[in-house]
Amino acid sequence: MKRSTPWLLSAPALCLFVTLLVTPLLLTALLSFNGFDPNTGVKDGEYTLAHYATVFTDSYYLGIFWRTFWTAGLTTLICVLIGTPQAYVLSRMGSPWRSILLLVVLAPLLVSVVVRAFGWSMLLGPEGLINQALMALGIGRVKLLYTEAAVLIALVHVMLPFMIIPVWTSLQKLDPSVAQAAASLQAGPFTIARRIVLPQVLPGILSGSLIVFGLAASSFAIPGLLGGRRLKMVATIVYDEYLHELNWPQGAAVALTLLVANLIVMLSYNRLLERRYQKALG
Repeated sequence: MKRSTPWLLSAPALCLFVTLLVTPLLLTALLSFNGFDPNTGVKDGEYTLAHYATVFTDSYYLGIFWRTFWTAGLTTLICVLIGTPQAYVLSRMGSPWRSILLLVVLAPLLVSVVVRAFGWSMLLGPEGLINQALMALGIGRVKLLYTEAAVLIALVHVMLPFMIIPVWTSLQKLDPSVAQAAASLQAGPFTIARRIVLPQVLPGILSGSLIVFGLAASSFAIPGLLGGRRLKMVATIVYDEYLHELNWPQGAAVALTLLVANLIVMLSYNRLLERRYQKALG
């Protein structure tokens, strides 16, 4: 009875997990192997690898996957460079300024991502506030909307809280007296940051990077609204295949390829940083 108790207690969560995640993934995987005819639709009972062959051999899909992961990686890098110092400043602040800054960091999460994307489209548009300021300075109008830069700016804005919070949580475990002791032993600020602070915040950077990369690579609303019809990413392609082309098997194949590629990149990144973290502690 004692051995079965943990399984009985976790049974509701396991059932929910299987029903809401595993079952839809299995059905999507099965759908991705179905044949497809533009005239009749999905062919039940007929299975093929043609959809995956198209994903891995067509330069159109390969280019979209490259753009997606390049944008997600660049978003993650910028969030690390901006979010880590901001989390450090947040951890060193006292009341009530820490609560105020924390509210500022979390405030964007209270607004729908679609609303934020529309806000950026108004700022970056031809008649937006940024272009009006550039024209007032005599620089002239610059095309910002429907570019990779617009997608990148909005993704960084949306994903930054997911980087700041894990790093800030890691910094809560850092004993300030350790850094003070290092400073008393004539250690410089760079040495303190590299030998004391960085090993402590590396787990937070790792977890935040994984969250930001995964969310950025699978983002749909921001690329769809700020990238336009020409600047596509994988999530927008899945949407088009399902609702515009009605090629559900092809859309399922693209979606599962994105999932597997995302897992490979994130697990490899996790293994690499864990090794460096263990070496730093050693």
